[in-house]
Amino acid sequence: FFYLFSFLCFFFTCFKLHFKTTQNIKMSQKSRSADVVSREYTVNLHKRIHGVSFKKRARYAIKKLRTFAKKEMGTDDIRIDVGLNQFVWSRGVRNVPYRVRIRLHRKRNEDEEAEEALYTLVEHVPVDSFKGLHTQNVKVDEEEE
Repeated sequence: FFYLFSFLCFFFTCFKLHFKTTQNIKMSQKSRSADVVSREYTVNLHKRIHGVSFKKRARYAIKKLRTFAKKEMGTDDIRIDVGLNQFVWSRGVRNVPYRVRIRLHRKRNEDEEAEEALYTLVEHVPVDSFKGLHTQNVKVDEEEE
């Protein structure tokens, strides 16, 4: 009886693990269903660069913004706007702003030789206060692109 019980426990745990991994694969495939989209996020840079040495903080913050955009938009090609780079570096290498409001645009690649069909453009959105801001979908006109 004990062997049967242990076998059943092992079987169900394996089945549950398999079910979870197939769910994750389905979710990751569905994430890029809408090709071109724009969203605004508030990113807490303070917690992302906690513990980083002073002379590497701004550079590391840019890297973390890049990984955030890659995770949220699901593209490997991330392009950071000049205005966002200047905002992060505005107070020097050590005193990076605690929070930043960014707009992520997932766009189609115009270059036919590109490896990726889509790329993400990360722009800075200047705000007075970060209080009460949430993630928003932004409507972008086709004429802008």
